[in-house]
Amino acid sequence: MTTLPGTPNPEAPNPQLPIVQKLRIRYAKRGRLRFTSHRDFGRAFERAVRRAGTPIGFSSGFSPHPKISYANASPTGAATEAEYLEIGLTRICDPDDVKAALDDALPPGIDIVDVVVAGQGPLSDRLEASEWEITLTGIDPNEVDNAVSTFLATETVEVERMTKKGLRTFDCRAAVLALSSRSGGSDQGNCVILDMVVRHGTPSVRPDDVLAGLRASGGLTLSESPLLNRLAQGPLDPANGTVGDPFALDRDTSEQSDGDRGGA
Repeated sequence: MTTLPGTPNPEAPNPQLPIVQKLRIRYAKRGRLRFTSHRDFGRAFERAVRRAGTPIGFSSGFSPHPKISYANASPTGAATEAEYLEIGLTRICDPDDVKAALDDALPPGIDIVDVVVAGQGPLSDRLEASEWEITLTGIDPNEVDNAVSTFLATETVEVERMTKKGLRTFDCRAAVLALSSRSGGSDQGNCVILDMVVRHGTPSVRPDDVLAGLRASGGLTLSESPLLNRLAQGPLDPANGTVGDPFALDRDTSEQSDGDRGGA
């Protein structure tokens, strides 16, 4: 067994190089790639890491795994502009270089949006809410407006979802912080768009749960499958119910570190 210098536990089976930098990555799934499952994306991302030559760290032990941590992935079939993960590297790298290399190595439709050096605290703690855009086609806008009004006026809206432990009933109303409807633009055709902000919790309330709640409370009927798109995911501003940038603290820390080095 070869011992690598600097390993945190050189006597562990298959010791690995230590992690010297953590990067946080925002990526998007667009177009047909929205049907990529979380497991499929994980395999594609690991292949992209290898093709890009990113110095990813691995766990020690008999079955080493790349140091990749995923956070609150969207459901399969939903497009998204705000998915997040964190990687551990064995060499200090420029975030912009990693962004460009990984984006080139991934298929079109899975796009790297932003890369920052990780600051303090878990990334998952900052993902408190999501902003969703739901496009409905083949439906009367008045019917949607009435269903939304009834849903918002109802204190509790119970829905059912099949889980690994069987059919579960839960309230989907409390997690919905904002919900409104509007007509789609000319480039989107004849459609109605729901704008929604949902607080993360247990159980997690997904867009399809809210649509089920609109059917249960307001009689909404859908003849065509909706298009789900997560626009943002991050810290919640309770004052106005908006979703912030989870990388803001990381950028502030990085800028402060650069300033300290410049003044030294």
